[in-house]
Amino acid sequence: MEKIESLSKRRGFIFQSSEIYGGFGSSYDYGPLGVELANNVKRQWWRSMVQMRLDIFGLDAAIIMHPKVWEASGHVESFSDPLVDCKQCKRRFRADHLLEASSAKPDLDGQREPPKNIADIVCPECGGELTEPRNFNLLMKTFVGAVEDETSTSYLRGETCQGIYVNYKNIIDSSRAKIPFGIAQIGKAFRNEITPGNFIFRTREFEQMEMQYFIHPREAEKWLKYWKEEREKWYKGLGLKDNFLRWREHGEQERAHYARAAWDIEFDSPFGGWKELSGVHDRGHWDLSRHEKFSGVDLKYLDPETKEKYTPQIIETSDGVGRAMLAFLINAYEEVAARSGDDHAKHEKEVVLRLDKRLAPIKVAILPLSKKTDLEAMARDIQKALAPDYMTQYDATASIGKRYRRQDEIGTPYCITVDFDSLVDKQVTVRDRDTMKQNRIAIGDIKAYLAEQYSNV
Repeated sequence: MEKIESLSKRRGFIFQSSEIYGGFGSSYDYGPLGVELANNVKRQWWRSMVQMRLDIFGLDAAIIMHPKVWEASGHVESFSDPLVDCKQCKRRFRADHLLEASSAKPDLDGQREPPKNIADIVCPECGGELTEPRNFNLLMKTFVGAVEDETSTSYLRGETCQGIYVNYKNIIDSSRAKIPFGIAQIGKAFRNEITPGNFIFRTREFEQMEMQYFIHPREAEKWLKYWKEEREKWYKGLGLKDNFLRWREHGEQERAHYARAAWDIEFDSPFGGWKELSGVHDRGHWDLSRHEKFSGVDLKYLDPETKEKYTPQIIETSDGVGRAMLAFLINAYEEVAARSGDDHAKHEKEVVLRLDKRLAPIKVAILPLSKKTDLEAMARDIQKALAPDYMTQYDATASIGKRYRRQDEIGTPYCITVDFDSLVDKQVTVRDRDTMKQNRIAIGDIKAYLAEQYSNV
């Protein structure tokens, strides 16, 4: 994991937030390459969920909503985790995480009450005695308006899906949606986590990619199976290896209070084994029923053909942008024997980030062999011609072998080298990151060549 964090900072993927002030716990900033990777992850998710389908509609709901939304959803009352403190070193921990680390099953009921056998566990940091568990609400409170009192209390959303539920009726009325249909959203959510950590795996501010699929209650099992298959297919289609992923079903005592069934895709992490990457849940009709009760608005669905009226059941798919990025980075990271540059310039090992071409932050790098004016002019003309269609990077510093290595470790699929022969034959060398194959291509054919390479994914 240290290698991933080091690469992320050194090459501009991810920085510690507010670093010049000593950093701010569990907050991270995405650098030039990180923001491109994040955007590519979101773009691929949106393409598969919305662009390529006729039954799913996009939404971008407000981060701060009416506080009644969070009362109806149960977050104000029960969106909490069991917290324990070490009496000696004063560190704080989630009780259920300590139990899981001790190979014990969390003894949690449907309202996520504190575990009842935490007394058998000591502080993992100093061995000190732990306090009795107490519930800690994860909602981040804020105030709206000029006066800070109970009447102005609101919350930063703890999950994006509630914005979907309160807009469910609007989508039906404006888009003529018929069940089964879905609503998809990408957006920030906030949770006052007790123990954030493991780099960008668990943070207090994070970005979710969620889709809520509204169905007839009789078809819940069918659609749960369907969306499990679709989510696994999406991750594997973007390069995650079979042995890097697995499914895990939530036990009855582990499921959230609203869930009738819950499954996680887990990935093989370097910081504690299998960790949650993505979730597929049968939420029943809890959410719509609660919002109907608290708002007084009828949220039942009237089938236009059968005239049956019912409260739809919901199958949820939930993914995190940061977790997906982390999984893709870990899966793609590979150390290989030296392969670039002259013998005297080679390193014992080189890093290759074998990201799927669609996720790679930089699609093509342009490398003039030297800084001579005529070579740089030709190289910059090529970069300008490609920039409208591809995210490019121009690099004219250091040996060509070192520049290849720099592009390999950020996952750039193709490098275009402009050499002295290019001035005569108007051709360039295109190098493939994975195969190391080099093709001599006419400058006028570069666009067609790249279009063909990227059409295969």
